Amino acid sequence: MTAVETNQTSGTNAPDAPATLAATPLMSGIEFVTGRYQTLTEALDYAATGATGFNFYDAKANLVRVYPYSMLAADAREGALRLIAKGVQPGDRIALIAETGAEFCAAFFAALYAGVLPVPLPLPTSFGGRQAYVEQIRVQLTSSDPALVLGPDSLKSIFGEAAEGIAETLGWEEFAALPAPAAGLPQADPDAIAYLQYSSGSTRFPHGVAVTHRAVMANLAGHAKSMEIAPGDRGVSWLPWYHDMGLVGTLLSPMAVQMSVDYIATDDFARRPLSWLTLISRNPGNSLSYSPTFGYDICARRVSTQTDVEGRFDLSRWRIAGNGADMIRPDICQAFVDAFAPAGFRAEAFTPSYGLAEATLAVSVAPVGQGIVCDLIDEKRLAGEGFADGPSDASKPVRYRAIVDCGIALEGLTIEIRGENGKPLPDRQIGRVLVKGVGIMQGYFRDPEATAACLSADGWLDTGDMGYLVDGHIFIVGRAKDMIILNGKNHWPQDIEWAIEQLEGFKAGDIAAFSITTPQGEEAPAVLVQCRTTDLDERARLKEAIRTKVRAITGMNCVVELVPPRTLPRTSSGKLSRVKARQLYLSGEIIPFDVAA
Repeated sequence: MTAVETNQTSGTNAPDAPATLAATPLMSGIEFVTGRYQTLTEALDYAATGATGFNFYDAKANLVRVYPYSMLAADAREGALRLIAKGVQPGDRIALIAETGAEFCAAFFAALYAGVLPVPLPLPTSFGGRQAYVEQIRVQLTSSDPALVLGPDSLKSIFGEAAEGIAETLGWEEFAALPAPAAGLPQADPDAIAYLQYSSGSTRFPHGVAVTHRAVMANLAGHAKSMEIAPGDRGVSWLPWYHDMGLVGTLLSPMAVQMSVDYIATDDFARRPLSWLTLISRNPGNSLSYSPTFGYDICARRVSTQTDVEGRFDLSRWRIAGNGADMIRPDICQAFVDAFAPAGFRAEAFTPSYGLAEATLAVSVAPVGQGIVCDLIDEKRLAGEGFADGPSDASKPVRYRAIVDCGIALEGLTIEIRGENGKPLPDRQIGRVLVKGVGIMQGYFRDPEATAACLSADGWLDTGDMGYLVDGHIFIVGRAKDMIILNGKNHWPQDIEWAIEQLEGFKAGDIAAFSITTPQGEEAPAVLVQCRTTDLDERARLKEAIRTKVRAITGMNCVVELVPPRTLPRTSSGKLSRVKARQLYLSGEIIPFDVAA
């Protein structure tokens, strides 16, 4: 046993770590390997021969649990024996409430060792309430049809209610107490499904993305190569493990390259976001850490002019500041640079990327060290003519949108932009983004109709995103389903939302734009805007200011509804859901201030 291991007892119900606990080291002590193995279990078996692993911290960035890969592998194999003794068969599903901690890690890999498909599901969030969470989880459980549901003992009453009549439920401690008699473990098949990943979007019609071992290992190898991961790198993360960016990018990826990782829980990050930066500052090595744009935004907003940024943080070691999972906002990235440059943060550390669960995780990654590079595109081009090649008439006023370079396709993947006729488009012409190659999902679990709608017989995945290529670099414009089409013209909701954010008192995430049909039968833009003022005159002034701003962009009058803070729905990964906002508004579940009054 190593010095670290002596501080813990074996098993997933180990006691709290002592105050003198040391995190797993930067160097594994074994040969650095990437892309050699074809299954996740093979990769863990190798990582377990080294000294690196996972480290868990509380909201104040205090180390509370050390979990070397050697211990993870041992606990996972023991957990696999429990599943076999429980009667779970290869190919069955095990739903796991994705709490950030050793217990989830052990259960996830236990399922893999037993030939069972782990299905990570979200924790409750601060919005929506208990019943909304129960309904969401129940729909996903109905879709995945698990043999067993495991999760935190403290939440068992909630996920137990969701699983009623579907599957047996056990808390982590209950599962750890089950017998684990000796038995043979099945050999993982590289072409078999490894796990199911539910998208963070609609919960009414959930799609369980079926990812094979071969696909995920290929994506991990391509990700490591694009990021130039090497010995001396260390991961830091707060991302949730039920989302592909968290599960694949910050749990499976570092394990596959024998990298140590430092974690704080997503809820703890929400309470104390600067603890994320404290962890990056603390441990030696070249830090790799990823976040959607809103994570950088939260941190920049938490820093005041009185904060001793230089004395509190050392971000000079942050080699890769990954940015993805939603539309990348250059203005927010610049605000983060402005706030944390005194602490050594370098703008070129920003590494934009593009991906989706249907492609396991990453589709493209910007060149390391490039930073945020943008095209400034005339919004009229984006809306109508379809070419991202600058203004059509230099004599007229031009509004530009900054479109971020999300890099080139990972090795083994090919990106095409196709028009409405399904044929590939030339550079700078906007169309639907399609991807083909190793790493693409096998399909949606038990949903051939949904699979056929986005995955062609010859392996091309229609991502549902709109974008364009320039010399092999992909630029994402928006989601096709979010596009607002008025009088034959395209309007991107981001353009409307970002314009409103320029008005005083609003910020990113406060606005949702979409189209509706008015009582007169006409299509019109509508915006829901979270409003914090209680003054009725001020509300009236804000509504008129918003109408004026949107009219300047679209040339049309719009419906403006002010709604209470924390009203707009989010996906399980924290992104604004315009589709859900529209549904809730039209059904009367979102009640504007004027109606409520």
